[in-house]
Amino acid sequence: MDFSLPESAQAVQRGIADICSRYDMAYWERCEAEKRWPEEVWAELAKGGWLGLAVPEEYGGAGQGLLELAVATETLSASGSAGGSAFTYVLTPGFGAMTLSRHGSAEQKAELLPKLATGEIETCFALTEPDAGSNSLAISTFARRDGSDYVVNGQKIWITGVQRATWMLLVTRTIPAAEARPRTAGMTVFLVNVPEAVAAGRLSYRPIPKMGANTTPSNMVFIDDLRVPASAILGELDAGAAVLWDVLNPERILLGASALGGAEVALRTGVGYAKEREVFGRPIGSNQAIAFPLAQVKARIELARLMLYKAAWSFDNNLPCAAEANIAKLAASQAAWEAADAAFQTHGGMAYSLEYPVARLLADARIGRIAPVTEELLLNYIATQVLGLPRSF
Repeated sequence: MDFSLPESAQAVQRGIADICSRYDMAYWERCEAEKRWPEEVWAELAKGGWLGLAVPEEYGGAGQGLLELAVATETLSASGSAGGSAFTYVLTPGFGAMTLSRHGSAEQKAELLPKLATGEIETCFALTEPDAGSNSLAISTFARRDGSDYVVNGQKIWITGVQRATWMLLVTRTIPAAEARPRTAGMTVFLVNVPEAVAAGRLSYRPIPKMGANTTPSNMVFIDDLRVPASAILGELDAGAAVLWDVLNPERILLGASALGGAEVALRTGVGYAKEREVFGRPIGSNQAIAFPLAQVKARIELARLMLYKAAWSFDNNLPCAAEANIAKLAASQAAWEAADAAFQTHGGMAYSLEYPVARLLADARIGRIAPVTEELLLNYIATQVLGLPRSF
């Protein structure tokens, strides 16, 4: 067994780290405080071709896999952006480019993938609804056939990046959930041109005030009699569950990578303060009460990374990866929370001061335990699908 990263992933690691080296923690603090998209970093990612990592070479991309995307996300997060700001990378290269590469029609690929590779267009993903959070199969946003088009009505919530997106991957029901047999039938994913839908008054959105991750706004989305052509279907009619699962496993892996990078920056912040801060004539890091929690975090980070890379490698090699993706997301988000909490405790009273980054790191780390899927649902999957225990619902 070879546990070293392939050269392709190492090159990604070096390239992303080189860009991020020009943007310190203060930069990310300003972006968060100003609720501002990190335009400068995004422009450099686009210029360097890093937005096209998962785009096939024939469409102008690098033709890399999920492992390289995960390494890029982790490296960006670990640079100081932490978990919340790493959404800037996941939305388009992950949700958009990878999904289109695997499920788009020839026409969709030819039109969109070259522009995704250069950053000319961006994407967002719309699944969650006010009354259908973790139970994705219960969504009620409905696409009704009308001639050669579909007319869509519904609401979505916690949809990140709508403001910048050119295209939305919109998950709908084309067979009502109560009538679907099996339950996964009757789901259809559409590609929706966001600016056109907004200009026509058929799609609107309202930002949700958040405790963190404010570089990437999340929104309520309202869809009213939105007409889309049948050619906008991504994948197959009524078989959108196949596309959905192919989004959700990479989503868990990429946001696990984001959490892992957040854990790294939190640990680095905590260790740095433990070395510098002196009490009773010596660095506080010499006290086991300070040192041991930080050491425990280091162990959890390394363990989570092993599973995360295994999950991404399995996906790239067309192997079953749902169990690995769920375990990796669970382990990484827990490591991120423990790292942020340990860094917070290490800073003592100064952690409460916004002059230090630990409050932001704590807020970002908390996201991972509830989004994009709750820790309880991850555990439920492991219990029922991996261990074979009876379902609770």
